[in-house]
Amino acid sequence: MHLKSILIIDDDTELTEMLAAYLGTAEYRVKVCNDGQSGLAEAVSGGHYDLILLDVMMPKMDGFDVLKKLRVSHATPVLMLTARGDDYDRILGLELGADDYLGKPFNHRELMARIKAIFRRLTLVSNGGAIEQDLLVNSIFLSPSAQVAKVDDVEVTLTSTEFSTLRLLMLNAGNRVTKEEISLKVLGKPLQPFDRSIDMHVSNLRKKMAAITPQEKIKTIRGVGYMLMPH
Repeated sequence: MHLKSILIIDDDTELTEMLAAYLGTAEYRVKVCNDGQSGLAEAVSGGHYDLILLDVMMPKMDGFDVLKKLRVSHATPVLMLTARGDDYDRILGLELGADDYLGKPFNHRELMARIKAIFRRLTLVSNGGAIEQDLLVNSIFLSPSAQVAKVDDVEVTLTSTEFSTLRLLMLNAGNRVTKEEISLKVLGKPLQPFDRSIDMHVSNLRKKMAAITPQEKIKTIRGVGYMLMPH
């Protein structure tokens, strides 16, 4: 059985020791780096990681710089650890390609729930054991089994959250999908008041598509959610 591996990049040694022990009991393989510079080096060339827990404020290199440099070459899921209530940090982290965020201090059970939600998004096999079928809508191609996304035959690199969001919109092409539904089915959590995470993930999707085609493929349903145009 393949054990999921998690890289923790955080300068709080007391917290990282506690998290490593906690996640270890849940049978995750854990590696800890206590500054951004060594964390980036480990994430890029130290080995394969299924998830990165990334703090924002760190010496040598902050979490935003780590994420920017990481996203140049790696789509490893990233859960940002931000100061609770700091909306700027959360929004910037999502803009740079974080999959989710969690405010400090946090409950360990909440952290575990977020981790499991991310890993569920990475699971490509249905309950019946069959590989999910490929999708083709409005010149957008999505292959869940190969984790490949293309727009007008041009491959697009998506985070796991962006991939799952696009998949949900494609499965419901021509119909509105509420932000509440996206939050529950993609992020695995109820939508909170004033939470802009769904908007940021969709915005990132649009930017990546706009770099390939001027055609607007995702329509905003004001006050409700989004709809993928069927053609």
